[in-house]
Amino acid sequence: MSSNTTSNKIVNKKKRAARQNSNVFAIFDQKQISELKEAFGIFDHNSDNIVDQDDLRNVLSSLGQNASDGYIEAMVKEAPGPINFTMFLTLMGEHLSGTDSESDILAAFEAFDIDQNGLISVNELKDALMQMGDRFSQKEVDIMFKHAPVTPKGELKYREFVKMLKHGE
Repeated sequence: MSSNTTSNKIVNKKKRAARQNSNVFAIFDQKQISELKEAFGIFDHNSDNIVDQDDLRNVLSSLGQNASDGYIEAMVKEAPGPINFTMFLTLMGEHLSGTDSESDILAAFEAFDIDQNGLISVNELKDALMQMGDRFSQKEVDIMFKHAPVTPKGELKYREFVKMLKHGE
């Protein structure tokens, strides 16, 4: 194989998405997964197992939509990495089940992170959860914090906690 052919193959290869440890397959039944796999195949116009900006542009164009580059870029940025089938399922699960995105959940916790060090007082957060907005019961708060990453000083490592919530890690 010539070095020119090898370099062309390297340039043409797309970086594959890293495998994510996710419980997203538990959200959907087998029929839904099959239907979403078919939809993913339609989105993945160039059949490289990654949905990228060009794929989205092609799908929207085939639907008669002339989306701006900014709009398409914003769609792709909803994912924390390349959109492989598992990430596609995760995104669809979030949109269909009404859960907030990882960035939205992080932003909510960051409002309580006064020192901006990734830690929140568990006691203050528990009080807020039971006294503000859609109030949690003591039992719900206890369940929420049962496996939460808490420091010996009683501070929640919320970035790690959000990863646990969204990716089952």
